[in-house]
Amino acid sequence: MSKAIVSSLYDSDVFRMACRQFDQAADAINLPDAIRDRTKYPRRCLAVSLPVKRRDGSVTVFEGYRVQHNLSTGPSKGGIRFHQDVTLGEVAALAMWMSWKTSLVGLPYGGAKGGVIVNPNDLSESELEHLSRRYMQEMVGFVGPQTDVPAPDVGTNEKIMGWMMDTYSNHVGHLAPAVVTGKPISLGGSQGRREATGAGVAYLVVKYLADLKIPVKKATVVIQGFGNVGSETAVALDRYGAKIVGISDYTGGIWNPKGIDIKKALTYVRYQKTLRDFDGGEAISNEALLEQKCTVLIPAALERVITDQNAPKLKCRLLAEAANGPTTNAADKIIEARGDIEIIPDVLCNSGGVIVSYFEWLQNLSSFYWSRDEVLEKLFAMLDKAKDAVDAQKAKFKFSRRLAALTLGIQRVADAKQSRGLFP
Repeated sequence: MSKAIVSSLYDSDVFRMACRQFDQAADAINLPDAIRDRTKYPRRCLAVSLPVKRRDGSVTVFEGYRVQHNLSTGPSKGGIRFHQDVTLGEVAALAMWMSWKTSLVGLPYGGAKGGVIVNPNDLSESELEHLSRRYMQEMVGFVGPQTDVPAPDVGTNEKIMGWMMDTYSNHVGHLAPAVVTGKPISLGGSQGRREATGAGVAYLVVKYLADLKIPVKKATVVIQGFGNVGSETAVALDRYGAKIVGISDYTGGIWNPKGIDIKKALTYVRYQKTLRDFDGGEAISNEALLEQKCTVLIPAALERVITDQNAPKLKCRLLAEAANGPTTNAADKIIEARGDIEIIPDVLCNSGGVIVSYFEWLQNLSSFYWSRDEVLEKLFAMLDKAKDAVDAQKAKFKFSRRLAALTLGIQRVADAKQSRGLFP
């Protein structure tokens, strides 16, 4: 009989939420006690201090983390976020979700995540570079093409990945492009990587709308979050013919039932950096935007934005989780009881990013590169396979779609750990 552990190291609302999801899925598939905690809890973590010399000559010490949840199925994989609200518990939860996501879509990876407590908008370009390089310098013994492969996330981008790859390469003495993904094309990045997550979200939205017999050209879409994922999702859905009626970022939202000009919004954000004062519609709060009537609601920012407070007020037919963990456990129960909203769970919905990260890693290791069309064709084929597996699991066991996706991902990780045995 195994003895369950209780981790105080990662304790937080979001980590408890991820653990409750795991417990529900583990119960549903009768996961043996002897393998539960080994599958559930992170393998290891690193916390680092990151001193950065500021423009005025002062030194600020930032705090950073990296959590590797699972290494049993391959090198761990996951993004690095720069955000002022980062916590170790949040990073651990995101690493756990990455394990289930990579497993669900059949990638030879475990899950990991990293973060630094910083608002990147408060840093100059040189300060941001120094912070990025210092973070990777502290991680050199902890990451690597066959150990842990970081990628961009909230607050980071391909330029930061380029700096991190260069730092690691200088340390090991040779070019090592496969140490990170999401790099600039000139440094070994993959065609299609920048739009991969958003393109995958849009592709699955169109597929599920077809299942619901809703023509995409008659669908209205609200997207909360207009960073890389949200904006690329908007571009792709606009191209499919859907009408984008609401978008937002951390400064607030824009609502226009006649449709928002996405190209105009992208141009505005490129120069103004935020959506504040964009004249493409009526100003609206992020909270109110989530409750507007639409066919598809896409939370594409941070976790835990769909709660038991707003879940009863949602007026969408399809909830597509482009963000990680946007729906709380309590909100999940409310939505399931309502029965009028279909959910595309995060571990499936936003998996396009890690799938194309895998393609980038493969291309780096083989020094053989594919065209954008090849990348997207392979991406959509893998998404189709994962969608079919989730829907089959849902139908077979009468699970919710989230439970179907989680049970598939968790079972595969548990099977790998069981097959490898326990190192004495």
